[in-house]
Amino acid sequence: MRGLRGMLCLIGGLLAGLAASPVAAAEPQITWRVENPFRFFTDPAKTEMHRATFNALTEDERRHPVLSAERALAERHNGEGWAAGVLDATCWDPLRNRYACRQVGDYMNPKSHRVILEVKGVDATAGVDCTWLTAPKSGRGRGTAVTTPCEKPIVLDIPYPSGVGVTVQVGGVEIAATDVRVTDLLIVGMGDSFGSGEGNPDVPVRFSRERVAFYGAPAANVDPIGYPARVGAWQTIGDKAFVDNNPRWLDQACHRSLYSHQLRTALQLAIEDPHRAVTYVGYACSGAEIVYGLFLRYKGHEWVPNPPDLSQISAVAQAQCSGRDAPAFDLPEGYHLGNKVPELKGGLVLRKCDSEKARKIDLLLVSIGGNDVGFSRLVANAVLADKSVLRRIGGWIGEVHGFVEASQQLDQLEDRYKSLNRALHNILHIPWSEADRVLLVSYPALTLLDDGRSVCPDGQAGMTVVADFALSEEKAKDSMIAAERLHQIMNGSAGQYGWSFVATHRDAFRGRGICAGWTANALSSADDLRLPRRIGETWQPYNPADWRAYTTRQRWFRTPNDAFMTGNFHVPRSLAQKALPTSTLSWFQVLLASLYSGAFHPTAEGQAAIADAVVAKARKVLEKYEDRPARRQQ
Repeated sequence: MRGLRGMLCLIGGLLAGLAASPVAAAEPQITWRVENPFRFFTDPAKTEMHRATFNALTEDERRHPVLSAERALAERHNGEGWAAGVLDATCWDPLRNRYACRQVGDYMNPKSHRVILEVKGVDATAGVDCTWLTAPKSGRGRGTAVTTPCEKPIVLDIPYPSGVGVTVQVGGVEIAATDVRVTDLLIVGMGDSFGSGEGNPDVPVRFSRERVAFYGAPAANVDPIGYPARVGAWQTIGDKAFVDNNPRWLDQACHRSLYSHQLRTALQLAIEDPHRAVTYVGYACSGAEIVYGLFLRYKGHEWVPNPPDLSQISAVAQAQCSGRDAPAFDLPEGYHLGNKVPELKGGLVLRKCDSEKARKIDLLLVSIGGNDVGFSRLVANAVLADKSVLRRIGGWIGEVHGFVEASQQLDQLEDRYKSLNRALHNILHIPWSEADRVLLVSYPALTLLDDGRSVCPDGQAGMTVVADFALSEEKAKDSMIAAERLHQIMNGSAGQYGWSFVATHRDAFRGRGICAGWTANALSSADDLRLPRRIGETWQPYNPADWRAYTTRQRWFRTPNDAFMTGNFHVPRSLAQKALPTSTLSWFQVLLASLYSGAFHPTAEGQAAIADAVVAKARKVLEKYEDRPARRQQ
């Protein structure tokens, strides 16, 4: 006990203040917050970086908190991105494709949370000690008693979900009391490349300041000389040393990123409420469709030794069982809807966790539908010149179609959403009466100008990496018509099934499409749409080593030039030589580096803007259920 006289004076003053009036100043109060509210990050300091950034935002900036925070973090990290310092401190196990981490015990079903508590309204200069007492609300176990200087915070492990009662005493006299009960939300992400964060690797490629890449013999569609070259001691494009300097992703096969709007939504909901924690699992995968991806296994966007071993629905069910093997079930014929979704007919098998064992989902964030109607083929139709060799190749990289072909697939999309709706309720146990916990997110317009009507004009702005690329305004308009019909189908399906539909971000993307940027002759503009090329001994328009993938820009979509500079995906030379003739290999690598690296996908700022819209909708959904009895959490 320190300062007996000071302690007695403090107690006397506190008692007098309490007896004076209901509005007496400095009445002691206990405040508390979860130490690491975003449990996916294993290091509380990584979460604190985001929490502190959010707390520092102005009132106006908090109208768009995720975008404002992303810009602040981009500036703080000099445009190199914040995710690189977080990537190795997460609860994703890439070897097993599972959510797990030793640092937090049972990731899916926490038994407790570390909470930081302080007592406010006590004179810190009095030099007295406070005794903190806890009493478990569950009626099981014993409470704790900790004595520490009153001005110092205390950290306690609070049992979950029951919580504890906390009191603070000074010299045996209770001066403050409160209940401490953490709300832990399970937020799940599913879907395609827009949900995975495609185009935004956690660790982007870095380029040499002096070296130049040579892509083989000259060809009509590739000028082989003068390309930016990766850093590293590689000798040949695609060799082991080259591959060792690949960009890094949270999930390499799916190009799933910490910049994903799904993850950023969960993170924002965690840091803005001091009494909340979030358990996040995300399975969105670049290239996924409702059938191949959500229902049926899909191995991902990039070739890796250990691709995803479960469909997304099965992976979520497995997570709900806290890593225990969720049994596989042969499902009834109802999912193919009388052969309207023929791929799901006959032998459909998915994992399903028993409803009594499954952790209940609080929010399910879904981005799906674009690939079901041929998003990549619509884009290819708009950006490939009519005489492009890629149009003649067809297949997985050159296949194109226009509005007519897209319309046929759009006609089938409603049935796919209907099958998905059944699975979300019957397999993932989302109550039918709580369907609004499913948040379906609309796609922003790729080529829309700031007037909200016009699209990008003809040209190669942002697409000079390969000569075959040339945006057609007429074909872009056809794609916009198909995209608008997709939006209407998504909105209608969400309304039919009671899902929450998120679309307010679409207006924010006006004037920030694929052609937005500055093209004047300056050496260091983040908005320059040109690809750096070395002419003679000089790099134009800037040295590729100065590229920063996460600098604030006008455009919120990655151009093919941007994708080359950020993701720079190449096939390992040993693999490419087996599949392609030597004469084709070099230009094919350029093509991969500019398309398969996230071209035509939102930047980190774009993902943040989408997250702001999702957060706003998610808050309303959560508020609706706040006063209901706690949902059973295993």
